[in-house]
Amino acid sequence: MSERPRVWVSQPLFDDIVGRLGEYFQVSATAAVTQHSPAAINAALRAADGALVTLNDLIGAAQIAGAERLRAIANVGVGYNNLDVPALSAAGILASNTPDVLTETTADFGWALMMATARRISEAERWLREGHWQRWSFDSLLGGDVHGATLGILGMGRIGQAIARRAIGFGMRTLYHNRSRLPEAVERECAASYTSFEELLGRADHLILVLPYSPQSHHLIDAAAFARMQPHATLTNIARGGIIDENALCDALEQGRLAAAGLDVYEGEPKLNPRLLEQRRVVLTPHIASGSLATRRAMVSLAVDNLIAVLGYGPDAGRPPSPLNADQVAMTKRGAA
Repeated sequence: MSERPRVWVSQPLFDDIVGRLGEYFQVSATAAVTQHSPAAINAALRAADGALVTLNDLIGAAQIAGAERLRAIANVGVGYNNLDVPALSAAGILASNTPDVLTETTADFGWALMMATARRISEAERWLREGHWQRWSFDSLLGGDVHGATLGILGMGRIGQAIARRAIGFGMRTLYHNRSRLPEAVERECAASYTSFEELLGRADHLILVLPYSPQSHHLIDAAAFARMQPHATLTNIARGGIIDENALCDALEQGRLAAAGLDVYEGEPKLNPRLLEQRRVVLTPHIASGSLATRRAMVSLAVDNLIAVLGYGPDAGRPPSPLNADQVAMTKRGAA
């Protein structure tokens, strides 16, 4: 009897879901949350046919060097800037992610973070807990309205569209900018109007970032972008931290050129720019936009489905639900042949 394929699970997830891998594979699972070194990841991948990884785990050319048997990397997350997809493709390794299952939950959180930012909820709670509330005051902690305001969405994929649909109930005017304009029917469904990046910055009362991270979007929201925004505007980021120049953000807040910001993601996470911690008008959360129990379970389940299918097992054998680079891997294999 031939040896079963080996898979590595990089972080502790849900045992009952990850346990499905044991039906087909020898499984090596990490027992505690671990910041694996590049060498440790390389050692694990060299012994594996497939791996289930999270955003904590950076996978690039160095990590897959010598991993001759590795065929699949299943990422638990819709974003995958932790993966060097071109390097994986060149090595014939198929990568996958977990889209769709987290759309509505992430949109819920983005909306909540925007509301908390606009109405200064986090700041107000800290002020109260610190014992400053001695009497009711007519002008204490005045924030900005959300209802009837102009919402700007930068990145109008599934999550951006879900946020736009929520804005309809608040009577907001929704503008968006995307790499390409949406079909007219989708714009009608979302009650959203396409505009340029510059106009989006200048007209939004509340700007929310939902675009993918890439070299082109690195520090897209920089000092020049803040200069275009209105002083009463707020900025919410549930995309990736590197999209914002955090020092430029702090400058804008300190100089009164931006009212407030809500951040769930950071450029150097889990380390924070210390200047962010000094800002009273910044709501900070630890990358939890998709963090409902049901959604996180669905993400792990989809990642497991992807891994099983890529390695040729289960009802979807050879047809993973959400591959990232299937065409590139196929080209690599044809070239090798």
